[in-house]
Amino acid sequence: MDTIYDAKLLLVDDNAELLALLCEQLRGAGYGHIRTAQSCAAARACFAAEQPELMILDINLPDGDGFSLFRALRAKADVPALFLSARDADADRLFGLGLGADDYLTKPFLMQELLLRVQHILQRAYRAELSRTKPAPLQLGERCVDLNDAIVTLPEGKTLALTATELALLRKLAENRGHIVTYDALCAAVWGADYYGYENSLGVHIRHLREKLEAEPGAPQFLRTVRGIGYKLTKGEEA
Repeated sequence: MDTIYDAKLLLVDDNAELLALLCEQLRGAGYGHIRTAQSCAAARACFAAEQPELMILDINLPDGDGFSLFRALRAKADVPALFLSARDADADRLFGLGLGADDYLTKPFLMQELLLRVQHILQRAYRAELSRTKPAPLQLGERCVDLNDAIVTLPEGKTLALTATELALLRKLAENRGHIVTYDALCAAVWGADYYGYENSLGVHIRHLREKLEAEPGAPQFLRTVRGIGYKLTKGEEA
């Protein structure tokens, strides 16, 4: 996947209304590749047709249980999973996590909480994928960025080095390319959870980053400000 929003999601639940709501909310959050299944058999067929990058599984299914389904599918590929269940017993939650699931959410749940958990799981998977493979060059107009070596190559061949902070910011923006990344999310990506006091520094680092990425930093084409919210690295067609 190029960004977490390109991830293929497989939703498995026997409740058609809940599946429809989940699809609506996930698509609204920016996820565009979603398959659904209401039984273990249908889930296996979906998995065989297209391997997902995240499974969201109910435990109580008409032709089996989510735990057994997870074991069967996980034997084929190491795909992250989040369990949804009306079972709120600690034993069930611990059993699901013990099988290797990434998270366990008890019904009823807040939809925003589900979206945040999905985002966190996919971000972890995306970072792991980046650590295993050399990132593809990031093309911004006539400038090319090597995210592995932190180098920006200009049209005439001259190169500019990115600082560690600039690289961390750009990785976070590239991971969510085409989507807004909030000020808080960028600060956390660079300085960790305890980023308070660094907020004012963010604008300075963004300005320096634009000076290296943009032909006209004062009128940026790619690294756009979304006032009051954050920043967005646009896709080519938006520039």
